Amino acid sequence: IITHGTDEQKATWLPKLVEGTWTGTMNLTEPHCGTDLGLLRTKAVPNSDGTYRISGQKIFISAGEHDMSDNIVHLVLARIEGAPEGVKGISLFIVPKLKLDASGNPGEKNTVSCGSIEEKMGIHGNSTCVMNYDEAQGMLLGEANGGLKAMFTMMNEARLGVGLQGLSLSEVAYQNAVSYAKDRLQGRSLSGPKAPDKKADPIIVHPDIRRSLMTMKAFNEAGRALALWTAIKSDIAHRSDDDKDRQAADDYTGLMTPVVKGVLTDKGFDHAVMAQQVFGGHGYIEEHGMSQFVRDARIAMIYEGANGIQALDLVGRKLALNGGRAVQAFFKEVGEFCEENRADEKMAPFTKALKKGHNDLQAATMWLMQNGMARPDDAGAASTDYMHLFGLVALGYMWAQMAKAAGAKLANGANGALSFYESKLVTARFFMERIMPATSAHLARISSGAETLMALPAEAF
Repeated sequence: IITHGTDEQKATWLPKLVEGTWTGTMNLTEPHCGTDLGLLRTKAVPNSDGTYRISGQKIFISAGEHDMSDNIVHLVLARIEGAPEGVKGISLFIVPKLKLDASGNPGEKNTVSCGSIEEKMGIHGNSTCVMNYDEAQGMLLGEANGGLKAMFTMMNEARLGVGLQGLSLSEVAYQNAVSYAKDRLQGRSLSGPKAPDKKADPIIVHPDIRRSLMTMKAFNEAGRALALWTAIKSDIAHRSDDDKDRQAADDYTGLMTPVVKGVLTDKGFDHAVMAQQVFGGHGYIEEHGMSQFVRDARIAMIYEGANGIQALDLVGRKLALNGGRAVQAFFKEVGEFCEENRADEKMAPFTKALKKGHNDLQAATMWLMQNGMARPDDAGAASTDYMHLFGLVALGYMWAQMAKAAGAKLANGANGALSFYESKLVTARFFMERIMPATSAHLARISSGAETLMALPAEAF
């Protein structure tokens, strides 16, 4: 509404939405169309007063119905009668649960209703609704047939937010796993008792438990850095007075959005499961709450664009956008960092591993440029591996920068935070030695193309 609404729409809807007195929803998905929104059937019929009658059904609508706010403002994709088929004929409408009276207060109920609330695997605190629109009053938001572009103003922000959701669940699962691993006594350390006064050692002494905890720790800390770095770039893109800075930051944010969403949520789920595993059988019992983290993390890989779609967006659209300007700028930035720190022996464990991953990412990008256009299935087959390869390099770049900063702090006395900065350096080395080498496997899978992936006929499955 801020970006695409008229002055009247902003004055009417924004104050209460910003206050939280009213809440809002996004209504895209229909029973027969999820990713392929060009198939949507919800229709909009113009009224003589400039409003529209909205009719159709939407599904998977988060917070579509509840009694926690005075009104619910639905943003609904629909097709105006006579509009072109496909995504070029989609418009966006404001459809309130309660119509507003002459004073702008909620009054008469609009003809929009919740048909049912879905029974879900997780996020049970969110009412996920089937919404029915029966000639409900709606107001056009933005230009006619420009609905998808307008909706993506919100969708791109939501994707970054969902990336944070995946990261947050990884973090809370990790914190619980650390607490349990310090308290749970099982077996003795392979190198000899670490708690000889007790009948067993805490499981945090065992290498396999450490592998899990360090993997989560390394991901979470780099993930926070990447999310914050992307948020800073987003602020620059929106607020900078310098046109070049604004464009460069906007390029970066657009490039990283599918990476933040896809990688952080894929790994967020993996790490929720990993943390649950630290608990052993107790992790499978509802009492400890680990299973809830697993259930809640799963949806983040699906909504606001399933992660396979994020990967396709990165490979199919973001790489070539503006002649590859964004990805080339990222390559240049990482390459220059490696070169600037090449002579620093203390940085060698970080820059060498980052440079190897950076080379793998560039090689994968070149392979896609050479093969993806001529053989689209090759690009599709490579997309998820490419997204995760890109994510590893981005996270590795965050760790290399943090390692440099931590080293500088330690050289200057650490200001009473010695253990904090030492922990950063150890975790950075773990990432570079144990996680970063996966770039080679991603490159190998990307370079293998789609032949074996697509070889079998559908009947063979």
